[in-house]
Amino acid sequence: MQHYFEDFIEDLVQTHGENLKSVVLYGSAATGEFVPFESDYNLLVALEKISPEDLRNAHSAIREWVKLGHPVPMYFTVSELLDAGDVFPIEFHFMERGRKVLFGEDVLSHVEISDTNLRHQLEYELRSHLLRLRRIYIEVSTSGERLADLMGKSISNFASDFRAIFLLRGIEPPLKKRDILRETAKHAGIEGASFEKVLAIRENEAKEKMEVTEANELFADYLKDIESVINAVDVLE
Repeated sequence: MQHYFEDFIEDLVQTHGENLKSVVLYGSAATGEFVPFESDYNLLVALEKISPEDLRNAHSAIREWVKLGHPVPMYFTVSELLDAGDVFPIEFHFMERGRKVLFGEDVLSHVEISDTNLRHQLEYELRSHLLRLRRIYIEVSTSGERLADLMGKSISNFASDFRAIFLLRGIEPPLKKRDILRETAKHAGIEGASFEKVLAIRENEAKEKMEVTEANELFADYLKDIESVINAVDVLE
């Protein structure tokens, strides 16, 4: 991907000029857990200022990046990053632990993270993902393949959120999703076998096509385990 990054950054430099201060890669691609055709290349673009014109001018560069199958980067001003450490503590904690600066300065090194709202944000994120999971399930519940795909894609979001549980307990989170899921299950007092099975789907280890009944049984266990984790988070100080 190095040449893709170089081409994209060159496009951003031509687009934003001196207004471009930093481009940072974060997430699984920065921590060594990237899964080809499944994981995303998550980028943060920091500008000195952001106007509608700046965003319009980025259209061409972003369009080419998205054509490669990657999400639209997050755009922040440098000053916004410095002020957002108390609003997005989960995101900034893990950008802090797993990132690669592709261009410019390491703007995240200057962010002061406050954990005052950490538990509240964690519960909000978990319940939001749970509600979304239930909603989409209604649409895909009659297809084993689509249901397996839903679970496989969702486990990454939940594993990412689960890492904040370790922060609330004053423990350094593991880097690998499998370790995060296992330790989270222990904390919640559950076996967490569904997490292992869904992660195998995510990592393409369970390649055989799932029957509808099997997929629905796994989803029921998966949903129950997620709810148990949320209940454990609800009583954390």
